[in-house]
Amino acid sequence: MKYSIFALTIMVLLACKTPQIAQTTIPAPPSPAPATFVTWDKKMVDLGKVKKGEKRDLFFELTNTSGQEIKIDIVDACECTRVDFPRGVIAPGAKGRFDVTFDSTEKEADETIGITIVFRETDAAGNPRIELVEYKFQIEK
Repeated sequence: MKYSIFALTIMVLLACKTPQIAQTTIPAPPSPAPATFVTWDKKMVDLGKVKKGEKRDLFFELTNTSGQEIKIDIVDACECTRVDFPRGVIAPGAKGRFDVTFDSTEKEADETIGITIVFRETDAAGNPRIELVEYKFQIEK
């Protein structure tokens, strides 16, 4: 009986002292940062002082950095703003120019005007790609 208790003790001790195999997990490489869809030469233009009734021209230029062809579906701005924008496909790496004319005739106060650009392409979640550029002015009466 002494022998079986001794053998049992040895087996328990050995079971508790079994070498542990290291569980090494190799971390996954970090996900690359999402590429920007488009880049802009500027997102804000300050027209400074504008005389009431004066028209001013300005522009914004984007570069397609998405790696795919893109197309603009909608451009929305204030009634005081006329925007001529690229109507066709913009190839990867290509530029698109937005020529803007601001008419201050109906303006009574300083303002920042936003121009919303909605693209045909969506993000990974299926949401529309939307960009905003702006210009501001101080009205002189």
